[in-house]
Amino acid sequence: MKKIGLVFKEVSSNRIKNAIEGSESFFVIKYSGLSSPDLSSLRQALKAESASCFVVRNKVAQKTLKDKSLDSLIKLIEGPCGLVFIKDEPVSVSKLLCNFAKDHEKLILEGGYLKDKIIEKKDILAMAKLPGKDALRAQVVMTLNSPIVKLVMVLNGNLRKLVSCLDQIKKKKQ
Repeated sequence: MKKIGLVFKEVSSNRIKNAIEGSESFFVIKYSGLSSPDLSSLRQALKAESASCFVVRNKVAQKTLKDKSLDSLIKLIEGPCGLVFIKDEPVSVSKLLCNFAKDHEKLILEGGYLKDKIIEKKDILAMAKLPGKDALRAQVVMTLNSPIVKLVMVLNGNLRKLVSCLDQIKKKKQ
C-alpha cells in the first residue's frame, strides 16, 4: 500500500501533465501574500475565460515540467506558485492577469509557455496590450470592407451628378 503523500504527488503530477497536454498555453504566477478570497475571485475570473489556476507543491511541478522537457520553466517555480492553464485565447487571460496584478500587488507574473515557446513576464505584459481576437477580426473585416464602401460612394457621387445635371437641363427647358 502506498503512502498518502506519494499518492497525492502522483495525482498532482498527472493533473499537471493532463492540463499541459489539454491546453495550448500556461502561465506561472506567484501569489505569496494573496488572501484566500482574492485567490478565489481570480479563479472565478479565470474560469470565465476558459482558464484554470492550479496550485501545487514546487517539487511536484518542477519534476513534472522536467518530464515534459520544459526545463527552462523550472527556475520560475520558487515559493508559492500557481500554474494558469489556458484552453482558448491567451490574450484575454493575460489581460485579466495583468489587471488583477494591478489591483493586487501580491500577484506576480513570472513567465509561461505559449504554443511551443517559452515566454517571459515582458511577453505576457506585451500580449495584454494586444486587442482581443474579436477586435482583430473586426479590424480585418473593416479593412476588407473599406475599398468596397469607397467604390460605392464614388459610383453614387457620379449618379448624383448625373441626376443634378438632368435636373438643371429640365429647369432650363421650362
